[in-house]
Formats: sequence, structure tokens, C-alpha cells
Amino acid sequence: MSLPLTVVLAAAESGHTELPMPAYVFGVIALVIFAALALVTWSYRDVANRHSQVSGARGGDGSGHGSAKDA
Repeated sequence: MSLPLTVVLAAAESGHTELPMPAYVFGVIALVIFAALALVTWSYRDVANRHSQVSGARGGDGSGHGSAKDA
């Protein structure tokens, strides 16, 4: 038998199908986690442009390539 089938059969035999908390709480937890991840992602916006003066390169990203205006 495969592991998922064994887990399903064990759960069906136990008869315990009650969730540990109300169903909507799982959705609220997921929304909070996704909001926190979105906040972290949003905090990294425009980081390359913010540090362009530090690298000293023409492109500002440290690659040494110029921008399209320099061509």
C-alpha cells in the first residue's frame, strides 16, 4: 500500500473528522501569512536603484553595463 492510501484509510477508520478549530480560522491564518509575505516582498522594491550611487558603475547595478541611454 502507498503511504497516502494508508493515511486515508487510517483517518476513515478512526472516525475523528472534527477540525481542531473552526474552518474560517484556517483561511484567516492563510491571509495573515500571505499578507506578511507580501509586506516582505514590497519592502524590497526599488533596492537596486536605491544603491546605484554606491557601486560607481554607469548602470548602477554593479554589472558594468550602461543603460539604454548611454548607447
